[in-house]
Amino acid sequence: MRKSRSAEPHRGVPGAAAGAVGALAFLLLWELAARAVGSEIVLPSPPRVARAAAELFPTVRFLAALEGTFLRGILAFGISLAAGAAVGLVCGLSPVLASALSPALTVIRATPVLAVILLALIWFPSGAVPVFAAVLMAFPVVVADVRQGVRSADPGLLEMARLFRLRKRDRIRSIYVPALAPYLASASHGALGLCWKVVVAGEVLSQPARALGTGMQGARIQLETAEVFAWTLAGILLCALTDAAFKLAQRKVPRALLPS
Repeated sequence: MRKSRSAEPHRGVPGAAAGAVGALAFLLLWELAARAVGSEIVLPSPPRVARAAAELFPTVRFLAALEGTFLRGILAFGISLAAGAAVGLVCGLSPVLASALSPALTVIRATPVLAVILLALIWFPSGAVPVFAAVLMAFPVVVADVRQGVRSADPGLLEMARLFRLRKRDRIRSIYVPALAPYLASASHGALGLCWKVVVAGEVLSQPARALGTGMQGARIQLETAEVFAWTLAGILLCALTDAAFKLAQRKVPRALLPS
């Protein structure tokens, strides 16, 4: 037992080393490709992108854009998670309603993100377009996972609850919620990453005043490819940091509510 405990801190070392080697290999290939192309407009080198990021990130313009994108992403995630969990719960409890909503959810999942954004440009102001598109794309993901979680509830416990005439509210709290918790965690994780991607894509087309996507598009128009990479790097870091924060919160929540 003591041996396994002492070895536990070192379990992640090989994985971290492999990740570092992979990152260095990627940067090396990028550098070689940039030298082969020989044009910073087409493909800037990693040091050039690093300089562009160092110049961009401290600016007021960038910080305002980062704040705008962050707020849109969190808003889209919150709406899609709340609405998707509610609809998924009801669909899991009611097969009839699940069948009725299935065609609409299938259409939403099959609709290209670009088509959703273009339609949203007609219907909403620029600042609302990324939020609407992200909610519409993430909503079916949450519904499907939550519905599957409800349907995974133990039939034996449900039969026992029926025999003892347990109220539906108590059944949901004591049987369905523990069953769907891991599915809800998976849905939340998937919806979070999807929201960031769709929000930034929506910003590129809708051009709201403060947005990472707006910065990308502005840099592209001016042929500042290194700056486009810098804006993109900011979006990647935002997604990675929120993903890490989500996993940390998942570990802090009691296992009975949200297993890790």
